[in-house]
Amino acid sequence: MATAASFDQTSRTVCVMDASGRLAAGKLSQSFEGLSCNNKKLKVFHSDPFDYHSILDALKGCCGLFYSFEPPSDQPTYDEFMADVEVRAAHNVLEACAQTNTIDKVVFTSSATTVIWSDSNSKAPDLDERNWSDLNFCRKFELWQALSKTLAEKTAWALAMDRGVNMVTVNGGLLMSPDLTIANPYLKGAAEMYEDGVFVTVDLRFIVDTHIHVFEDIASYGRYLCFNHVINCNEDAVKLANKLLPPSQSSLPQSLGIHQQRISNKKLNKLMVAFDSKHGVD
Repeated sequence: MATAASFDQTSRTVCVMDASGRLAAGKLSQSFEGLSCNNKKLKVFHSDPFDYHSILDALKGCCGLFYSFEPPSDQPTYDEFMADVEVRAAHNVLEACAQTNTIDKVVFTSSATTVIWSDSNSKAPDLDERNWSDLNFCRKFELWQALSKTLAEKTAWALAMDRGVNMVTVNGGLLMSPDLTIANPYLKGAAEMYEDGVFVTVDLRFIVDTHIHVFEDIASYGRYLCFNHVINCNEDAVKLANKLLPPSQSSLPQSLGIHQQRISNKKLNKLMVAFDSKHGVD
């Protein structure tokens, strides 16, 4: 079950789905700071992304949607079947948005793993939003999270373009949340990401700011790679290993080398700078 939370601010209502996840909860707490759950302007729905009508109910009267997918509680980890689940959810949500005439913009949370995985990408210069992970490559190396996110995002884009839905995607790096563990599916292929210079991470505050900026800026469009750190040197790798593993298991070779960064978020940086300058943010 997903949770959708709608917030009304000066008659502009947005829906955050799945609001039970850490990222979506961060959007709510930062954007709507000071509101309690019993505030009349905040409405919480228990909405099932596989139940089209429950999504329509949550979107009623909303001008925007922040959408992110959390695996169902009965299937908490990514496997070869999760792609079908996530694609079906994305299809239902975008179709519901197309049928909600008050929706002005959808901010769809995707992943940097939809960009970095393919044989050709490993030989390419800097990767950016124009790149897509290769589905056959993901299947071959059992990169199930990347496969699921890529298929779901492509499904969302196809529907958005076909139905005329104004959509922007935020393709985030590994979210550095306090509860991050080695079991996080993003970390499948971490060594290869590190060596290829595409192992990117993002702080909760930064990715929440990004979502709000791309929603509020009428000039935002397409996909935005979102990260504020690249793990490409021994010090960073050791720091992450110490966070993820107990001391007895976190030992790494003394030198892993420094790998050139091969992924760019220039498009997002330009948007953030332009947005802040227009709104007088220092």
